[in-house]
Parts: sequence; structure tokens; C-alpha cells
Amino acid sequence: MDSLQLIKNKIINTSHLSPLTSHLHPWKDMKVVFTNGCFDILHRGHVEYLAKAADMGDVLVVGLNTDASVRRLKGEGRPVNNEEARALVLASLSFVDAVVLFDEDTPYELIKAIRPDVLVKGADYKPEEIVGYDIVTSYGGKVETVPLVEGYSTTSIISNFK
Repeated sequence: MDSLQLIKNKIINTSHLSPLTSHLHPWKDMKVVFTNGCFDILHRGHVEYLAKAADMGDVLVVGLNTDASVRRLKGEGRPVNNEEARALVLASLSFVDAVVLFDEDTPYELIKAIRPDVLVKGADYKPEEIVGYDIVTSYGGKVETVPLVEGYSTTSIISNFK
């Protein structure tokens, strides 16, 4: 199989989520880490954040907001890159094992379906305020935060080009 197809195989449609979530086959004996975001213009801050999240377990699953979800959250003119492009770039990172698009404003239902061992967000959140905290802690999972890399954000990148 060619490299591009290997990357595309990491992008999972929510309609194909049930085989993934039946004990996270083929990852049932591994520690699954979940995080999510828009990842509109992938930058150093994203890469460092995702790498640190990946180090918290064996498998990193990234929930990715669809274009419609990003527009609702960030406003018109966003996302800069469409969901297909964003998913492909994320999936190309060696430490990302799966990318799952979700259309809701939060990944609550996705977290409920995946049941990760570790839920990760940036340190701009308090763990108990993170969407899915109640789900993950209810079965003994952990909720962790990762410090943000100062000076890196998609919004600031966009504003520098206006």
C-alpha cells in the first residue's frame, strides 16, 4: 500500500466508528488517548501539544471538528483549510493513530463512544471544565492538560496576514 493510502486509512468516518469502539479493536489492550480540536492551520503549538498527548498512552485518537462545526465556533471565514485537508495533515503525523471527524460543537458523544483511558486538552482549561471529564472519570480514566506553546495560535497566524 502506498504512503498516501496509509495516511488516509487513519481517517475514520463516524459511521465506521462502531468497529473501532467495540473495545477499540485493534487497540483493546492499549492505553487510548483522546484529544480534539479544529487544527485549522497546523503549527508548532499543535505539533508539540499532540506529541505530548501521544506520550500519555499507546494510541492517539484525534477528534476533528467538521467545517460546519468550526464555522459555528470560530465564525464565518473559518476554517481556512477544509476538513479533508485538516484531517489529512493530522493523519500524516507519525504519532497520530486515528482522526475522527465530528459535527457537533463538542466531542461529548465521541468521547462517550470511544471511552479513552486519557482525555487531553490544553492547559488553558481546568480538567473539571473539559468536555467529557464526567465520562472519563466515571470509569477511572484520567483527564490531563498540556501547557500551550506561547505565541502560537491559528488566530494569531491569520491576523498577521491581514
